[in-house]
Amino acid sequence: MKIYFLILFMLLFVYQGFGQDFSIAGIVRDKSNNQPIEFGNVGVQSSNLGINTNLNGRFSLKIPENKVGSYLIVSCIGYQSDTLSIARGKLIYLIFLKPINNTLNEVVVTGVSRATLARENPIPIVSISAKKMEQSIESNIIDILVKHVPGLNAVKTGPNISKPFIRGLGYNRVLTLYDGIRQEGQQWGDEHGIEVDPYHIDKAEVVKGPSSLIYGSDALAGVVGLIPTLPNNTNSLVKGKFISEYQGNNSLIGNGLGLTYGNEHWSYALRGSYRIAKNYQNNIDGRVYNSGFREANASGSIKYTSYTGATTLNATLYDNHQGIPDGSRDSISRRFTYQTKEGINDDILNRPIVSDDVLNSYQQSPLNQHIQHYRVYAKSRYQVGDGGAIDALVAFQQNIRREFTHPTFPKQAGLFVRLNTVNYGLNYNLPSYFNIDVSLGVNGMYQNNINKDATDFPIPNYNLFDAGIYGFAKWKYQKWTVGAGIRYDQRNLNSTDFFTEPNPVTSFNMEAESGNTTGAYLQFPSFNKVFNGISLSLGSTFAFSNSVSLKANIARGYRAPSIPEFSSNGLDPGAHIIYLGNRNFNPEFSLQEDFGIDVNAKDFNSTLSIFNNNISDYIFLSQLVDANNNPIVDAQGNKTYQYQQSKAQIYGLEATFGLHPEAWRGFEFTNSLALTYGFNKSDVFKGSGLQGSYLPLIPPLHLITSISQELILKSDVIKSMNMKLEADINGAQGRYLGLNNTETFTPSYTLIDFSAGININYAKNKILTIQFSVNNLFDKSYQSNLNRLKFFEYYTASPTGNLGIFNMGRNICVKAIVPF
Repeated sequence: MKIYFLILFMLLFVYQGFGQDFSIAGIVRDKSNNQPIEFGNVGVQSSNLGINTNLNGRFSLKIPENKVGSYLIVSCIGYQSDTLSIARGKLIYLIFLKPINNTLNEVVVTGVSRATLARENPIPIVSISAKKMEQSIESNIIDILVKHVPGLNAVKTGPNISKPFIRGLGYNRVLTLYDGIRQEGQQWGDEHGIEVDPYHIDKAEVVKGPSSLIYGSDALAGVVGLIPTLPNNTNSLVKGKFISEYQGNNSLIGNGLGLTYGNEHWSYALRGSYRIAKNYQNNIDGRVYNSGFREANASGSIKYTSYTGATTLNATLYDNHQGIPDGSRDSISRRFTYQTKEGINDDILNRPIVSDDVLNSYQQSPLNQHIQHYRVYAKSRYQVGDGGAIDALVAFQQNIRREFTHPTFPKQAGLFVRLNTVNYGLNYNLPSYFNIDVSLGVNGMYQNNINKDATDFPIPNYNLFDAGIYGFAKWKYQKWTVGAGIRYDQRNLNSTDFFTEPNPVTSFNMEAESGNTTGAYLQFPSFNKVFNGISLSLGSTFAFSNSVSLKANIARGYRAPSIPEFSSNGLDPGAHIIYLGNRNFNPEFSLQEDFGIDVNAKDFNSTLSIFNNNISDYIFLSQLVDANNNPIVDAQGNKTYQYQQSKAQIYGLEATFGLHPEAWRGFEFTNSLALTYGFNKSDVFKGSGLQGSYLPLIPPLHLITSISQELILKSDVIKSMNMKLEADINGAQGRYLGLNNTETFTPSYTLIDFSAGININYAKNKILTIQFSVNNLFDKSYQSNLNRLKFFEYYTASPTGNLGIFNMGRNICVKAIVPF
């Protein structure tokens, strides 16, 4: 009898064992590159059971007995979902998800509180991949983005200085991000470029429209997000990429090297680059004196990954010696001249002529600007609970700008400012509930700016503190996605009295210790000002199908006046402009409506975006003239501009059309069009036409059309080839701010570019890319209406009939990219 009871007990134990829950584990990877997919969703069909993958793509999930034979659903934005059968004997799962390679399904992170699909974002956003950037050869990273983003333009001061403008708005209205950190580097100045390493940007995203909801002030027009190459798990192997390029127009030589190493928990990256260029040239001006540069970059990253998240510590260094063109010439020969004397001793009309040897060399004039930018920051993201996540960042930046403008004292800086910035941010993504995603956050910055040993002081010393709090919710149901948010910002600006006095040694101005010294002048009275504003956003997308999406959005943006707009009172020697601010300015508020449609079919894709932006208290620059309507200038010909404020309206559209027949593999016919109108709505300028009705720096009609072909070869050596012919068409700009000759008419022009590339398999799974291009193939002489050098002119007429400096002529370029 005991034996029967023992057998029965064993049978019951075995039966009970079959009825117990069990655990499964696995890893989810990207099928295209074998990299782990973080924060993917792994769930059991028709249940509430689920979990997110960690930063290594791993997951662990307890499965009830009654779910054996059911299905495991694995999904992540930007990837095709996968479905796997749950079997009792299978405890380990290795899952590969295939990326969805079309523009509607690209994952974007800029201008949103959490990663989302581009098709679900009601605000227009364009993503530019590393491949697109590698196949483009331009003078700087912003010029590359302009080629790929309709509605994005650049105000240029020579080849290496391009300031992004979105839909006719720029300067402190466009926020540039580096790895999600605000780029703070005196961006108010015309000749102040973007201090980033162009060779190690892995991806870029451009948001066209107010993004104050997420970032606060200075994102009124949109955001340019630059995402650098970051460390990752390389399975304990050292991997790298070497980039080398040469550009013939200004003999630019550039080299960059990036190294990465990592395992499951720790990963590292080191990056560096160096670029040097001569003066650029065109058929009208020859070589443009003092437009060359020397630029060096270095950066490093350390990343720690745990099961629930990751923390990254990053550091970057930027060092640039940049020429400062001033446009002075001989009146007869039109050859460039250079300054040798100061003040009243400087006869602009009789300066020495620059020799051909100096023009055609890497030698820089002593009159140049030296910009240094240092950045150290930490970013963390960790899962909290079931589906929640916390993002945190803290950053320190230091920007040092010196502009050497005194030929008799070449080591004496005309402008010398040091800007320290501390950025902070904390964002909490709540777990999804009834298809609603909610994000709450705070972010802001503290700044301290001081003038150092200088002779010109366009802006005062100041302290700035920004703080903002926001909430954003997104509801997704079937074909609808609806997003709404609100934010409150406050900015505090304060400064003490700033006095200047003559330097007894040089006779230039210098900062005075107090107002009690002989000859002291109160250039900047103290101030303590508080600005605040509320930003709002409401938008929706409707997916008619997997290929067609309709979008609509309305947003209220906020921007506090910048320091120059609020308090400037002096010469910026690099810009050759005397700035005058206004302490009675109010913050800018915009109300923008966007409507768009995206179509991504099998053989073609198309987008259309229409926008209307009304701005209250719009701030702009206007040139000052004397009683005879002549520009007010100093002894060196520097003109005086004063900031003004009025109502404004900007509206327009962007459209794209791309043909890529599935039957014609590798062929693409792409087109993009942007049209922007900007009007000053002040009653003072009503009906005044060119004398005040139009806003400054509004781009003309811009159309880019191209035909490209990529050939996939069966050769073991040459993997693929690509060719592209592109027409960059710019309409005439007859709607400009002609008041006091602030701007002038710009005729239309068309540039033809050609490029070709080849991918060579030089080792196992190692592809060498060689890219060749000819920009401005037919050596067209032109002046963009956003080219500041167009207005660098000392005469009212010339023997050739050409005034100002022209843009770059033909540029033959070659670039090699070697991964290892």
